[in-house]
Amino acid sequence: MLNRKWAAALAVSTVLLAGQAFGADKKVVAVSIPAADHGWTAGIVYHAQAAAKEINAAFPDVEVVVKTSPSATAQVSALEDLSAGRRLDALVILPYTSEELTTPVKAVKDAGTFITVVDRGLNDPTIQDLYLAGDNIAVGRNTAKFMIDKLGGKGNLVVLRGIPTVIDDERIQGFQDAIKGTDLKVLDIQYANWNSDEAFKLMQDYLAKYPQIDAVWANDDDMLLGVLEAVKEAGRKDIKLALGGNGMKDIVKKVIDGDAMTPVETPYPPAMIKTAIYMTVANLVGQAPIRGNVKLDAPLITKANAKEYYFPDSPF
Repeated sequence: MLNRKWAAALAVSTVLLAGQAFGADKKVVAVSIPAADHGWTAGIVYHAQAAAKEINAAFPDVEVVVKTSPSATAQVSALEDLSAGRRLDALVILPYTSEELTTPVKAVKDAGTFITVVDRGLNDPTIQDLYLAGDNIAVGRNTAKFMIDKLGGKGNLVVLRGIPTVIDDERIQGFQDAIKGTDLKVLDIQYANWNSDEAFKLMQDYLAKYPQIDAVWANDDDMLLGVLEAVKEAGRKDIKLALGGNGMKDIVKKVIDGDAMTPVETPYPPAMIKTAIYMTVANLVGQAPIRGNVKLDAPLITKANAKEYYFPDSPF
């Protein structure tokens, strides 16, 4: 398990130490990410653009190009545009969806490009040279363990999934594995696409369908906002816990304030894209071959440590 701050510091220092050791040819690093369609991806865009600005300003022999895409289809087209007419030395990609981007990324890989995948893994992990993500299984597992403890190991739950990706599968796996052998019962589990409005509507459906719900897990904080609004409008008093994940500042603030329904959180920092870009550049120009998987910790954020994770000026 590699600490995020340590990994970022290592990558930055390696790039800086490269100094003037670059060759005459400019190294091109393409960064392909989803558009800012919710809070977490807004953070991804913010940190990717910051990394590109810093690296491009400091090193004239490196060009980092950031391209955002509003859909999987658009991201496939973006990859074609990024690689048209030039050689990509590296691609840093956060796939919109795993299934639709696996084959297009393989085509880029086959052209000789170093591939860094962030967050949402590809269906074929052999394509990536470097993979960096949070510990999604731990996000689900740690949330479930807290629910088990607070509910005494029994109760009715409803769950909101994100979109069909490896990370969503992992979060659900961690959660479901943790509640096995308990008397916690999942009444319903459906996709809300990491979208607050869709989560609001889905939670309204859950509330209408189930007269007794003890806890809700929305495996992303944007969805949690929709859940909390639906519960508030319905005036339901049976729901003891409503938890999310990702470390959104609005949710961390609830933890700081001692919110009874949302007393804990799990981090999944969008700044991971910046770490991934710096590590990729370090691999290209810093004489520091980097391969393999980097997994970031997902410790439970509680009132005791929440201020360490609260950044009110960030976009997420």
